[in-house]
Amino acid sequence: MMGLIGRKIGMTQLFDEKGDAVPVTVIETGPCTVTEIRTSERDGYTALQLGFGTNKESRFSKPVLGQFKKRNLPASRHLREFRVGDVSEFTVGQTLKADVFTKGEFIDVEGTTKGRGFAGVIKRHGFTAGTASHGPTFGREPGSIGSSAYPSRVIKGKKLPGRMGGKSLTIKNLLVAGVDAEQHYILVRGAIPGPPNGLVYVLKRG
Repeated sequence: MMGLIGRKIGMTQLFDEKGDAVPVTVIETGPCTVTEIRTSERDGYTALQLGFGTNKESRFSKPVLGQFKKRNLPASRHLREFRVGDVSEFTVGQTLKADVFTKGEFIDVEGTTKGRGFAGVIKRHGFTAGTASHGPTFGREPGSIGSSAYPSRVIKGKKLPGRMGGKSLTIKNLLVAGVDAEQHYILVRGAIPGPPNGLVYVLKRG
């Protein structure tokens, strides 16, 4: 599935032909550099390895830095492989920009949700707290979760307190509302996971 590495800038709004406000997310997609090409003859599958962003050379290990120097490429901060059916039209060192996407097409966006830390059942699962007066005293606690004589244990999968957020999440079928190839921006209708400046992967469907 062809795609690009990007960075979530933030949200704004557009106005469509009817004058209705449309919420959109601004994503900086690229420029991404083709750092490696996987072929079926050598690797058993076809894919592109793309690099995005820069960093000091001292931040990279020598083996990783040597891979870039061998190809006369600047060291990329982020790397990701994208499956591609035909890699014959791509070359190592080629730059891919936001014009890979077109206005009106549908895409998938993968990102990491905001980490909320250790959260209780009310914040994590939307439970309702007990009333503050006249009876219930359990407050924000989850309440009884186990069973008695049989099976005398807590069933797996119960909604309990725990770590919330910080997980990979893919939002599918998002409409591309606009493309600005010069500034490497695409405008996607709706929200995507992650905080501003968070790393995302924008995937073409099909």
